[in-house]
Amino acid sequence: MTTVPLRVVGPDVPRVLDDWYVLASSRELRKKPLARELYGAPIALFRDEHGRAAALVDRCPHRSVPLSGGRVEDGTLECPYHGWRFAGDGRCVRVPGLTEEPDHRTRRCASYPVREQDGWVWVWATAGDTPTREPFRFPLLDDPRYASVRQTLEMAGTVHAAAENALDVPHTAFLHRGLFRGAGKTNELEVRVRRHHDRVEAEYIGEPRPSGALGRVLAPRGGVVEHFDRFILPSITQVEYRLGESHVLATVALTPRTDRRTVMNAVVSFRLPFVPPRLAGLAGELLRPLGLSVLRQDATILARQDEAIARFGEARFVSTELDALGPTIAKLLRAAARGREAASDAIDERTFRMRV
Repeated sequence: MTTVPLRVVGPDVPRVLDDWYVLASSRELRKKPLARELYGAPIALFRDEHGRAAALVDRCPHRSVPLSGGRVEDGTLECPYHGWRFAGDGRCVRVPGLTEEPDHRTRRCASYPVREQDGWVWVWATAGDTPTREPFRFPLLDDPRYASVRQTLEMAGTVHAAAENALDVPHTAFLHRGLFRGAGKTNELEVRVRRHHDRVEAEYIGEPRPSGALGRVLAPRGGVVEHFDRFILPSITQVEYRLGESHVLATVALTPRTDRRTVMNAVVSFRLPFVPPRLAGLAGELLRPLGLSVLRQDATILARQDEAIARFGEARFVSTELDALGPTIAKLLRAAARGREAASDAIDERTFRMRV
């Protein structure tokens, strides 16, 4: 066993500031501005005169009042204190009562790059920066064979803690007993872990259909599944199951609201041969309570973990090979926080066996 200390209190939390994060769903951002945080930085979201999503530092340069408490007027964000208005690029376009031109460099508000795609509003983590890549694309949303269910939930803990939890197999037999695994005998399977410069993937080979209610939904008649777990920088997790014509892909974009509060933005896309396409959406809504039960159990245990870490003043993790992805996720995050490594086709691969 190896001890892997990872401090998560204060400035030692790895912050990947040269990438995109989801700050809202497209449906949330309508006529009123939204107040959001990214690594603790206050951000105001609104729609400009063309209906495009925009993001400004949530502080009026005049008297430091939060702009998110104002309103949107003619596609500009109006401060609730003195009525100063700001365009989507941060220019001051109106100062009530001022006879001179309102735009001046001292009156501008710093803006963030924004992309809106797949029904989400993505914000680049550094204001005034020029993005070097485009946001992650959620797969299968345009495939008519699949239905998709979305869910947003905030949890205690770092991005690392939330990502490891989402991709950790051993805990499911205990924390989620009866819902997902833990309801039948254990089985031995092979685990193949592949690390790239910007991601890590675990393939579980020879895994019978997971026991529990969710496993029975995936494959009512049982069988051996194809199972992959993935982490993609800076904060994407994927859990994928295939069995015959059944296919479930759960993709989550994790957003660090603060160093120790993480928002989970999830899309679960699925195709089940026993569910007619016209009823797939209804089936997804019927299955939502089961999925939420699992997520709430995860949120509860992460809150307890975070409380213990805060009490001791640090996170001290002792890992075994069963922790297939957690230690590697931590290494990827630390490396990305220092500056993203150069792209490489090299793959680091290891294989071991586990019982689940």
